[in-house]
Amino acid sequence: MSHLSSPPKKHKGEHKGHSLPHGSERGSSSRDKDRSATVSSSVPMPAGGKGSHPSSTPQRVPNRLIHEKSPYLLQHAYNPVDWYPWGQEAFDKARKENKPIFLSVGYSTCHWCHMMEEESFQNEEIGRLLSEDFVSVKVDREERPDVDKVYMTFVQATSSGGGWPMNVWLTPNLQPFVGGTYFPPEDGLTRVGFRTVLLRIREQWKQNKNTLLENSQRVTTALLARSEISMGDRQLPPSAATMNNRCFQQLDEGYDEEYGGFAEAPKFPTPVILSFLFSYWLSHRLTQDGSRAQQMALHTLKMMANGGIRDHVGQGFHRYSTDCQWHVPHFEKMLYDQAQLAVAYSQAFQISGDEFYSDVAKGILQYVARSLSHRSGGFYSAEDADSPPERGMRPKEGAYYVWTVKEVQQLLPEPVLGATEPLTSGQLLMKHYGLTEAGNISPSQDPKGELQGQNVLTVRYSLELTAARFGLDVEAVRTLLNTGLEKLFQARKHRPKPHLDSKMLAAWNGLMVSGYAVTGAVLGQDRLINYAINGAKFLKRHMFDVASGRLMRTCYTGSGGTVEHSNPPCWGFLEDYAFVVRGLLDLYEASQESAWLEWALRLQDTQDRLFWDSQGGGYFCSEAELGAGLPLRLKDDQDGAEPSANSVSAHNLLRLHGFTGHKDWMDKCVCLLTAFSERMRRVPVALPEMVRALSAQQQTLKQIVICGDRQAKDTKALVQCVHSVYIPNKVLILADGDPSSFLSRQLPFLSTLRRLEDQATAYVCENQACSMPITDPCELRKLLHP
Repeated sequence: MSHLSSPPKKHKGEHKGHSLPHGSERGSSSRDKDRSATVSSSVPMPAGGKGSHPSSTPQRVPNRLIHEKSPYLLQHAYNPVDWYPWGQEAFDKARKENKPIFLSVGYSTCHWCHMMEEESFQNEEIGRLLSEDFVSVKVDREERPDVDKVYMTFVQATSSGGGWPMNVWLTPNLQPFVGGTYFPPEDGLTRVGFRTVLLRIREQWKQNKNTLLENSQRVTTALLARSEISMGDRQLPPSAATMNNRCFQQLDEGYDEEYGGFAEAPKFPTPVILSFLFSYWLSHRLTQDGSRAQQMALHTLKMMANGGIRDHVGQGFHRYSTDCQWHVPHFEKMLYDQAQLAVAYSQAFQISGDEFYSDVAKGILQYVARSLSHRSGGFYSAEDADSPPERGMRPKEGAYYVWTVKEVQQLLPEPVLGATEPLTSGQLLMKHYGLTEAGNISPSQDPKGELQGQNVLTVRYSLELTAARFGLDVEAVRTLLNTGLEKLFQARKHRPKPHLDSKMLAAWNGLMVSGYAVTGAVLGQDRLINYAINGAKFLKRHMFDVASGRLMRTCYTGSGGTVEHSNPPCWGFLEDYAFVVRGLLDLYEASQESAWLEWALRLQDTQDRLFWDSQGGGYFCSEAELGAGLPLRLKDDQDGAEPSANSVSAHNLLRLHGFTGHKDWMDKCVCLLTAFSERMRRVPVALPEMVRALSAQQQTLKQIVICGDRQAKDTKALVQCVHSVYIPNKVLILADGDPSSFLSRQLPFLSTLRRLEDQATAYVCENQACSMPITDPCELRKLLHP
């Protein structure tokens, strides 16, 4: 391999230490370190020359992306590039004209995707090069995660990092031969510019095409062998106790004692790690390591919630922190982060009883309901990091979210009565949230100088310390701060809003159904559970094809708030099924409406039919037919910003076995865990969610059965008791006494369980044996949480 530029510094989110899972490199902040692209090539390439700067176009003419639904593709619809969407038309053109394919992958809220579009794809000369010498293809990674995963595997294997935008050059048969991430338009001291790269590749294709093709085939073959995940000769998965302890030790070594989290900057939330630590605590709670695991997770969640990664004015969490203190974030907001963090904070409340955590969870869901919700119940994908500071100005990262001291002083001039010194509401808020006249953003985090004098709100002191500093009552300070934040929120409404990616993805909607269902159940709030119900109804109405039993991957917001689909539809991938099934199982336990459980079983059957590897075990990420032509068919083997769909499927299969008693679900789970044995043994910390599933499979799943009428108060009291306790390895079943009900047909033993003295009665069943009947919620709590 030869590199067209010197290796860059590590990219954000790249594995460090013990390959700690990280947030997927979803568009990096403008405050990143040098992001010069490392380009891997099959052969050395001659140098190219400098190019011209973008020229202005008198009249913008759309390219064929104007007919697409994806917000990301539409952002490129007026580039002077002959873009094609991913599809047979582009591939046929490449083969017919014997041209390499230039594949560019990104997503609509990616900062560096915006940068490359502005610098290179709007450049007339670069546009001509791309249109005349290549077949240029644009892909929204959120629409086609299979395409993204295949070529990201190549980029990560052949260069020093991965990220978005991802740019890869392919043969007409779709085999990659050169790849990189963000390219500046022109050569720099240590970087090769995009124009130079295009000229070099054009020259090599003409002079050394056969060598390129041979090397491309060799790299593809090597990647195929390296990415294979299979049971092989193994019969059983590894020891859960061993994997658990190794995973915990690796996390413990990378833990930041002061600020929480598990890496140096940048820091990602990674809820899968927090979920693992809570489970580890539960099974080791009488040991020092168990207490340590709980402390690590709770401290991380508290520091994140106090930091600037949380939007203290409008709620919700930004994508990641550019520093180790959780202070200055990359300001993009993703649906999947909100969904998973709502669950993490709800679990923290279950475990600690501290309402600080439940308040954060409620704030997240308030933000999603206000800003990321379609009127028909679905959930949008993301809000951008960039927006114009004022109308008509060029977008800047974070402009919507940052504040100057002057703005806060003007908005909050009221004197605070009873303070030990002259004090305004604005001064109180600025002290508590660390605002300064010069701004609290380091110049090293703002290389372009866009955020000079600006502040990110981050909690500097406890309410008690702030109150003591000014001689005020704690509750008075809480009220004053909340009132001040509300005034900032109202003022912020007048700023130009960041771009909203109104695309709706089945997978992320499934995660959000879980977020609302779990939080609503834990907090006993039917209003939140209703959001989950509406989300599930949206999925069934707009993203499910009844005739084939298949999920659709995407739908889009049309004019007037209507729901539109691409034609032909984009069918679901493994993660769509896995995350929706999880959401439906969580929703059944929250609502006790068995229709959601029935749909989950049907979707699991479809998932097995479309994605199961009957020879090697585990699930492929994409259907064989949908991925036809791609050089690899992968199984996702990392729990990162989102959990691996195989990890989630392992949990789903265990729960479905608990709900139905069908042995084939358990057999599939064992096969899946066995297929991933080697990966777990080698780097358990890369699969914390799967290690958690391994533990659940090798322990005994609790079937908690409540015999009673769903709407009766005594039934609800027992159900709420179950939800108030952190029990990850359980299924909650409502037995209403109807022998023809769905669950009674699945689990015949339910008919043997009786209500005691006509009261709602709970049974805790393990290994086909049930506890004595319990009617008192306090007694049930003692049994569940000894």
